[in-house]
Amino acid sequence: MDDTVQKSCWGVTAKAVIGFAGIILLAWLVGGAGAEGVATIAAS
Repeated sequence: MDDTVQKSCWGVTAKAVIGFAGIILLAWLVGGAGAEGVATIAAS
């Protein structure tokens, strides 16, 4: 029983982290970086 709960917990945690990172990345691209920031990342 504990194994099932632990796996479920890790699955939820992983989805939350990935979703949170995606939202931050999207907000950064739209708000902070713009085309210049993306070009800088692509160049490096």
